[in-house]
Amino acid sequence: MGKIMLEVKDLNTKYITREKEDVYAVNNVSLKVEEGKSLGVAGESGCGKSTLALSLMGYYFPPLHYMSGDVIIDGKNISGMSPDLVRKTVLGEEIAYIPQAAMNALNPTKKIIRFIEDVIRAHEPKATKKDIRDLATERFQKLGLPPDVLDRYSVELSGGMKQRTVIAVSTILSPKVLIADEPSSALDVTSQKMVIKMLRDMMETGFIKSMVFITHELPLLYNVTDDIMVMYAGQIVEQGSAKEMVFDPVHPYSKGLMGSIIVPEEGIRGKKLDAIPGTPPNLKHPPAGCRFAPRCKYATEECRAGYIPTRVFAESRMMRCRLTEDQLREVYANE
Repeated sequence: MGKIMLEVKDLNTKYITREKEDVYAVNNVSLKVEEGKSLGVAGESGCGKSTLALSLMGYYFPPLHYMSGDVIIDGKNISGMSPDLVRKTVLGEEIAYIPQAAMNALNPTKKIIRFIEDVIRAHEPKATKKDIRDLATERFQKLGLPPDVLDRYSVELSGGMKQRTVIAVSTILSPKVLIADEPSSALDVTSQKMVIKMLRDMMETGFIKSMVFITHELPLLYNVTDDIMVMYAGQIVEQGSAKEMVFDPVHPYSKGLMGSIIVPEEGIRGKKLDAIPGTPPNLKHPPAGCRFAPRCKYATEECRAGYIPTRVFAESRMMRCRLTEDQLREVYANE
């Protein structure tokens, strides 16, 4: 095993509504990401992916609240740090974040170079304008972005160029961990390919040490990440290598998720797409047992009765299910 860049231990976070109700959005999540590796996080909308992304940065603002657990970046535990300390010592250098709708993240009244100046001076107040421009020019050239973008406004850039610029600005300090929250959504296929290539190049050149890539598109993760983690209702339900998770999912939810989409590598002729019945549970009052049980055709009373532990199988895979891998495979084979 290589050096661990990101380690999460039993992380729990919640939202508190205006009515003072708790919404348990991330529940007992644990994960590890090694240096030079990328982890994909997949699941339906509302399963907790974006909340997990915010929680990994340790940057909590109401209505999101930290409950318990640890987030460790290259040996440094950032859990419990004040937002001001996180902003000064963690964000940008230790961990960087590309939010959803990143194309709208840039103030249209500021040139791109001004965003880079703000990021660098938050950590290096004495940096000169020349040093900042030299660094930005070199970085943009290595990432295939024309240096003249630095003197443009965001409204002068195309959607794909704007997205790539946001990524370059966010990672200008070469963070150890990059959290990419659906960075290719809302882009055309050509722009998606450029964004994915850019992220790959950044991993290969060492501009970023590791990455967590969040999306609801499992086939996309197959081409981007080393491992995939599937979330449902705030919990991890299965994790394995990208190839295993796309072509050989075991948990009923993972299998249903893959069965509802087209994987180009599998081909589409004769494939029947299956929808997962029902909707995710209300996380104000999550089910007592397996959170997927109300939608799972294999669920028993035992599944609905109590906490479901995780199982480790095939050496490196894990799954949260009352049934074993062999039991599930036998059920699938008999259908």
